[in-house]
Amino acid sequence: MTSAHHDHHGSDGHAGHSHGVSADADRRWLAIALTLITTFMAAEVVIGILAQSLALISDAAHMLTDAVSIVLALIAMRLAARPARGGFTYGLKRAEILSAQANGLTLLLLGAWLAYEAVRRLIDPPEVEGGLVFGTALAGIVVNIAAAWCISKANRSSLNVEGAYQHILNDLFAFVGTAIAGLIVLLTGFARADAIATLVVVVLMFKAGYGLVRESGRIFLEAAPAHLDPDGIGDQLVAHPSVSEVHDLHVWTITSGQPALSAHVLVEPVADCHTVRRDLEKILQSDHEITHTTLQVDHAPAEVLKVRTGAAYDDGSHCEAPHGPVHRDEPHAH
Repeated sequence: MTSAHHDHHGSDGHAGHSHGVSADADRRWLAIALTLITTFMAAEVVIGILAQSLALISDAAHMLTDAVSIVLALIAMRLAARPARGGFTYGLKRAEILSAQANGLTLLLLGAWLAYEAVRRLIDPPEVEGGLVFGTALAGIVVNIAAAWCISKANRSSLNVEGAYQHILNDLFAFVGTAIAGLIVLLTGFARADAIATLVVVVLMFKAGYGLVRESGRIFLEAAPAHLDPDGIGDQLVAHPSVSEVHDLHVWTITSGQPALSAHVLVEPVADCHTVRRDLEKILQSDHEITHTTLQVDHAPAEVLKVRTGAAYDDGSHCEAPHGPVHRDEPHAH
């Protein structure tokens, strides 16, 4: 007997907004942040050129990537909201992950360019207008605090929104560093403070960029979410009194906040496949918040019912090419 079931419990998991923030609200907050950033960025480019400040120009360049990241986030939200059709059986939900990865890569690339320019200016520092740098940086801090607040009101459980937020947050740190550098130049004339502030920001950019690329990469490579342990889940499922074996267990992420699981479950001959499946789905939902599940439930053949140790079950009668660890309610390798 086979009971293969594709389960979708509720709509919150698929909306990707688990704390109740609607997609429309997200787009509104992101649009406000985008307006703040682009307006200030235009003014900062002009002032940075006049003051000959790399820190200001780098902040403006960073703000450009902030604006691009928000535009990408808004586009990705539109695409992700489209219903599944044709060959895109999950819809375009992973457009948000593509956006997050693009945000991470731009942070890394921009950081590399700024590091090069900062080192060059450490060797041969130009004259820097400390007063202009300091005043502009203070204004930038205010603008970025406002933009960061706007994005924090959106759903940051989305890696897409988190990518835009990390851009803004790094820009805020950049302006703090630039303000300090401008004050040092103004009070002491130490022009290299401008380049040193840029290098500090570069470190923060690399850290945030690497985190976004790593997390989006895990999703694209179908890795299990970092907070879920597939082996632990398999052992928990096989501990059910009627379950003899669990294999071909896969846990992955469709998009931010939407984990999915599929598995082949073998049960005792006297067990009811549908009842066992419902029990396992409740466990996955209550203990691990996995609501997108596909469980194939079959009665176990005699070979599996025997007490065996050592080699994994591989008679091929259920899975032509089984892969991954086999979970039984007995000591076994992971």
